[in-house]
Amino acid sequence: MSDALEKAEAAAREAAQNSVDIAQIVAVVLATQQATQQQPAAPTPAPRREFNATKWIVIGGVVVSVSLAGALVALAIAVAACCSTGCFLILRALWRGFANGR
Repeated sequence: MSDALEKAEAAAREAAQNSVDIAQIVAVVLATQQATQQQPAAPTPAPRREFNATKWIVIGGVVVSVSLAGALVALAIAVAACCSTGCFLILRALWRGFANGR
């Protein structure tokens, strides 16, 4: 009878050890599932900078100044083109007049 008792005691120890092993396995599996189910935290948005009106006034002033300078250059080129065309036409008329003997 002691043989059967020893076998039963060994089986009980083995079952207890198996339950501890199974409990550890279940804990590891649950921890892994929980880690994979957690979503990463949303990144915090960057803090908004205050509106700087001076910066935009300066940018607007620069754009207006450059535009006006460009318009003046274009106007100067147009006036120069008209004057040179008139000059060439007058000179051509004079040249033809001198060539024809007038």
